[in-house]
This record gives sequence, structure tokens and C-alpha cells, in this order.
Amino acid sequence: MQKQFFGLLCLIATTLVSAQIKGKVTDQNNQPLPFVNILIENTYKGTTSNDDGFYELNITTPKTYTLVFSYLGYKTVKKEVQISQFPYELDMVLIEESVSLNEVLIDSETDPANAIIRQTIAQREANLAKIESFKADFYSRGLLKIVDAPEKIMGQELGDLGGGLDSTRSGIVYLSETISKIQFLNPNKLKEKITASKVSGDSNGFSFNSALDVDYNFYNNTISLGNEIISPIANNAFSYYNYKLEGMFYNERGQLINKIKVIPKRKNDPVFSGFIYIVEEQWTLFAIELSLTGTQAKIPIVDQLSLQQSFSYSENHELWALISQSIDLKYALFGIKGEGRFTAVYSNYEFNIGLSNKDFTREIVTYEKEANTKDSIFWNSIRPVPLTAEERTDYTKKDSLQVLRESQPYLDSVDRVKNKFKVSNILGYTYQNSIKDYRLGFNIPTLKAVQFNTVQGYTANADVFYTKKYDAYNRYFNIDGSLQYGFSDKRFRASASMIYKFNSITNSFLVLSGGVSAEQFSPSTPITPLINTVSTLFFEDNYMKLYDKSYLAINYAEELFNGFRIYAGLSYERRKAIFNTTDQTLFNDDDDVYTSNNPLDALALGTAPFNTHHTLKGNLDARINFGQKYLSYPDAKYNVNNEDYPTLYLGYETSFASSDQDYNYHQIKASLRQAFNIKDKGRFHYNLKAGKFFNADNIAFMDYQHFNGNQTHVSTSGNYTNVFNNVDYYTASTNDAYFEGHIEHDFNGYILGKLPLLNNLNFNLVLGMHVLAQPNFSPYQEYSVGVDNIGWGKWKFLRVDYLRSYQSGFQSDAVVFGLKFF
Repeated sequence: MQKQFFGLLCLIATTLVSAQIKGKVTDQNNQPLPFVNILIENTYKGTTSNDDGFYELNITTPKTYTLVFSYLGYKTVKKEVQISQFPYELDMVLIEESVSLNEVLIDSETDPANAIIRQTIAQREANLAKIESFKADFYSRGLLKIVDAPEKIMGQELGDLGGGLDSTRSGIVYLSETISKIQFLNPNKLKEKITASKVSGDSNGFSFNSALDVDYNFYNNTISLGNEIISPIANNAFSYYNYKLEGMFYNERGQLINKIKVIPKRKNDPVFSGFIYIVEEQWTLFAIELSLTGTQAKIPIVDQLSLQQSFSYSENHELWALISQSIDLKYALFGIKGEGRFTAVYSNYEFNIGLSNKDFTREIVTYEKEANTKDSIFWNSIRPVPLTAEERTDYTKKDSLQVLRESQPYLDSVDRVKNKFKVSNILGYTYQNSIKDYRLGFNIPTLKAVQFNTVQGYTANADVFYTKKYDAYNRYFNIDGSLQYGFSDKRFRASASMIYKFNSITNSFLVLSGGVSAEQFSPSTPITPLINTVSTLFFEDNYMKLYDKSYLAINYAEELFNGFRIYAGLSYERRKAIFNTTDQTLFNDDDDVYTSNNPLDALALGTAPFNTHHTLKGNLDARINFGQKYLSYPDAKYNVNNEDYPTLYLGYETSFASSDQDYNYHQIKASLRQAFNIKDKGRFHYNLKAGKFFNADNIAFMDYQHFNGNQTHVSTSGNYTNVFNNVDYYTASTNDAYFEGHIEHDFNGYILGKLPLLNNLNFNLVLGMHVLAQPNFSPYQEYSVGVDNIGWGKWKFLRVDYLRSYQSGFQSDAVVFGLKFF
């Protein structure tokens, strides 16, 4: 029985592997041609040649087929083959296409390409509407390489990146494949079911290649490719592009194809350059060969990104459909240089099949339970694009390395080497046990190792940690501890938190924390310790105000259903006032002195802003992501924010059983925020907040609602939709009703990118408006105009804003420097 069973498996495997037409496509000089489309005539069943020119067309029925070989720049070839058995080998030589302009009269004033583009733009929406819905098979392969990688980055060993780097410090660092079923409903609903996923060197991994991530439709006005990139056939394309007719040729159907060069008017605009091919009279896309820079895409790590698309005509439906796509990129960061390619093949289309909104949910990607366990027999039978020799070698090498590197002898040997303490570990050390999957150690972060404030003086800070992983990190247990000693107040403080993650479906967490710490009165910590250290020691501006908190807290968070997440917490706190203990400064100004640690009165040295007390605090909050989409993995759920809808936060907070009854209160609060692109005109952000206190006339000051001010003229926020950059930290704090609103629009080059000279700098204009209202504070408004994306090369780390504030008339103005590397 065992032999018969084994023989049956071998027969099945042989049949699966051999049921194919395969061969190699070359040019007249015997050079391999990659990305050649091979289709069975009048169908969308096909494949694409790999980088070495090899192809495999997986079919199972022996009969007569007409194969169509098409490749941009080469004449399309049709070949009829009679197949009686598999495998069937068919090599093909393609001849370069003659692109002619002999019969075209070129006007020096008006290029004929302009008329073609105008016709295509006029027909854009009609062509977009031709595909109301479809189902298709989708295949994707992603590959990333590194060339000549350094041994270390910022002092940290880079290693061989999972076996990807060879002795020359080069090689494949990511290789994966995806097979899926997709369905689409016009205008923008796309759903994908991934049936197979393979990652080189990770038998349990899931590829991040998906149809959703490479859905680039040039019939839309913009294409989301990092930035919102203007399509060469967008309604406003002539504001961004010049066009030149390079030539024309006839395809195998006798249709005239126009080859048009796409030329950006300004180099830093979010635009493409390259070629588009347009079918005469139908004014549809035949193919695309376009590229853009990382600057244009707002992806600094990328030097250049190129995109190719090929379309095939369906006579039954009288439309052109995308059949293959490749994305090539070159990147560089921290001395690492590399390149990559993501290939996609669409096949077996079913068009306009009556799909409706009922066929789509918020679940946009699903994985079959066994998607990542398919063996090589399966992949050899279904993979539409054959592996290159380099890719086959990578799979073989990394699969073998994975077996070795997951073995106990290997893991023990790695641990022995890494667990040895060295002099270089004095600022951080990690002990790990790879078999039991836990790590512990300490870390002294450079930016917080030594800090200064007028309450504690100089502080020494260190962190300790312990992490235990379960189920490939879907569950984990983590302990983080923070140690701090103040040299002026001679006080040691320590706090710790224990976190347990239950799963990756509802992403539920239980957190137990406690300790003693010096806390800012505002729980949102409006001034960072580093900024405060510089402000205090160099300018005698001790803006950070602290109180002493001893506490024990328990918190829980869980997504109850898609888009609705709750947060609940209960804590015991003992709060005590603390005072300045030092007047040390590096640059003393005789006309300037430190203010008190009392946020209510800058001159009240030694006066406590509240009474020492004990209290219990509780909170219950909800976050509602309207329209939230998600990806379903077999053991995880990943949420995808839907920019078409806002996020709503609702909260209730209370202090009760306080040792001082005046400190008991209730507060309800809400906020609404959203960020979205406005086509090619930039990105718009808003954040609206409101709340109301009850029974709170005499509560402790740290329980007030505090608004993020800024008195340092330095910001480390990416955007300013949660801060007033010209308001004191505590002047506007309230224990009554309140409202704050923030609006900001980043034009993302839309304005400055069109101005001569300035467009070479690639700066972004940012406008902002901020309002604040509460009963005991006159209505406040703040207006700002800023320039973002300032820096050198890939490092755009600076933003500069000029702002003016008004409160019963003009109040003051200021300049704020935004730093992005913190």
C-alpha cells in the first residue's frame, strides 16, 4: 500500500509539473527578452517571461492552440501549435518593431501627440466605465536585492540579513510569491483572496505582495504611488506634461498604435516620464513605460521607480484589460544600495458579471488557512512566471538555512556568541534564549541618558526589559522598567509595566503598571525632556512643570468588532507637590531667573499648586474608525484606515474615593480627526476636540484639561494638528467645558513646485488654522504659514512656520522650527 501510494503521488507530481508549454524568448541577437507576454489567442490565459527570457504556460488539455507573443518594441508573433503530449517546448525569436514617422507632418509649434492625448483624455471616463466589474486570477512576485552592503550601520552589526548576503555583501534579501483570486467593482472596490503565499527562507511567512498594493489605473486622474502622481491622461495633464509623438506601428490586429513620449514640465512635480502607447481611434492605453524619482513619489529611500503595463484586447467585450505589470526600483539608505522588481500577471478575466456592493465587505484581503504551506510541487504546477536561476538558488539556499538556523545547536551557538558581555555593551546589553524565545537586558538611550530639570537637577536614566514571544509574536509577554535618579533632589524613582498581548485578531492587551515617577502636569507631555534640558540650561526657561506620582494601574484594550476599539483603565494614585531644588544653568542671564514649579503661579516658589492626596481614577474610551477596512490572515487581522471617513474618539474619565473630596470629578470628551489627499493639491488634516467637566470646581490641577502649547519655538511633531505653537503650556487649562480645533493643509509641492527657481528646492507650502475656546479664556485663534521638506539630499528634516495669534485682537507672532529626526 505504501509503495502504491508513493507511486500515485509521483504520478500526480509528474503530471502537474509536465502539463505545460515552455521555452525561451530571445531577440535576433539571441539575447533573452524579459517581460514578454504569452497568451492563448482570444483568451486572458497566459504568462510572462522571466528576467532570463524563460516562460511556462500551464495548461492541461492536449489540443491545438494559437499562442500570441507580444513585447513592446517588437513585432507580435502568433504561433499555432498542435500538442499531443506535455511538456511541449517552444522557443521564440522576436524581431524589433519599426516605429515610423514617415507620413506624419511634424509642426514645430504643435506636436501631433497633443491631439492624441486630448482625444484620450476626452475618452478617459468612458474607457474607465467599460469595466463595471470583473473576476480574475492574480500572480505576484517580489524581489529585493542589496549591492555591497556595509558591515555596520550606525555602529550596529548588519549581519547577513537572513542568509541573503554573500561574501561580497550582496544578494537577495526578499523573495516572495502570491497566488490569489481578485474581484473588482467600479469605481474602487477591490477584494482579494490569497490562496498561496511563499516567502524565501520563512516557511511560516506570508508575502506582502498583493493586488491591492499594485492597483495602478492610469484612467484615474491620479495614481497613489507614495504620493498622488498625476496620470499622463488626467483631466489636468497638460498643466504638468509636454508630449512628443515618437512614432507609430500596427499591432497584429491591424490597429495603429501611437508611441508618445511623456515629458514633465517641472522635474519635482508628482509626475511620470517615459512613454505611453495609445490605440488610434479607440483612444485607449495599449502599454505604459513610465518612471519617476523618489523625490516625486515622496519616498526618500527610492532613487528611481519604473512601471510597465501591458494590455490585451477582448473582442467579446470590446475593451483593453491589463495583463501584466512590473515595478522596478533602485534605492539607497545609510550606505545600503539595492534594486528590486515586483511582477504581476492578471489572467482568466471574467468581465461585467453583475457584481454589486453586496459582494464586497470591509474585508479586502483574506488568506486561505493553508496558504503558506504549499509545497514545491504545487508551485511548479501553478506558477505562471518561471523562476530565474538566481531565484531558484535563493529558495534552495534559504530553505536549507532556515532548517539549520531553527535547530537547537545552531540557536545555542548564536546565543553563546551574542550573550557575551563586551565593553561596547556598557550602554545596552541583551541576553537572549532563542529556543525559549525570550530576551532580557538593559538600555541607556543616548538622548535620555542624562537630562536636566530644575526639580531633579541632572538625571541619570536607564531602561530594563524582558520579552517572551508566543505563536510567532501573535501573543507575547513584555516587562519594561524605567529607572531614574535625580542628583539635585537626591531621589531615586522607578516604574514598570507588564503587558500581555492575547492575540492578533482583536489585538487585545492587558497592562499592569506601577511605580514612582516625576510626571508633567499635562499627561500628553507637551515638552520633551531633551527640549526642556536645552531650554533650561541654555536659556533659563524651565518650562517643564512636574509633580510626584506613586501609582498602580490596570488597563485593557480590545477591538470588539471591526472599527470599534475600547480602552478601559483603573488606577490608584498618590500625588504630591515637588519644588525646584537647583538654579544651575550653563549661561546665566542676570535679568532672567527660573520660574517656580507651580504651573499656576510662576513666582510662587515653595507654594504647592495642590494638596497631597490619594485618589482612584477610572476611564472608559472608544475609538471608532468609520469605514475601516482590514486584511484577514489565518491568525491575525490588520486594519487599514479608510481616508474617506473620519475617526471618532469618545471618552469618560472620573476621579473618585479621593482623600480630598474636592478632587472627585467626572469628564466626558470627544474628538474627530481625519487626513486625506485632495487629488494633486496636497493633503488636508483636521482634528476637532470638545469636552465637559462635572462637579469639578476645585479639582487638582493635573486633572484639568490641558492643551498642548509651545513656548520653545521648536517642535518635534510631524504635523501641528494637536498643538498651539504660540500658547503657554498651562495658561488655557480648564476644568469646565472646552473646544479646540486644528486644520492644516500641506500643498505637497502644488504651489511652490510651480514657481521658477523655488521648484528646484522641492519645498512644500503648509497653511494652518487653530482655535481654542473655554469659558474662562477669551476665544483664541492662531494662523500659520510654513515651508516643509527642507534639508539636503534625502534628508528633509526641517520645517519652518511663521504664525500669528489673536485673542481679543492681535496678540503676538512667532517663528517655529520643526525638527523631524526625533
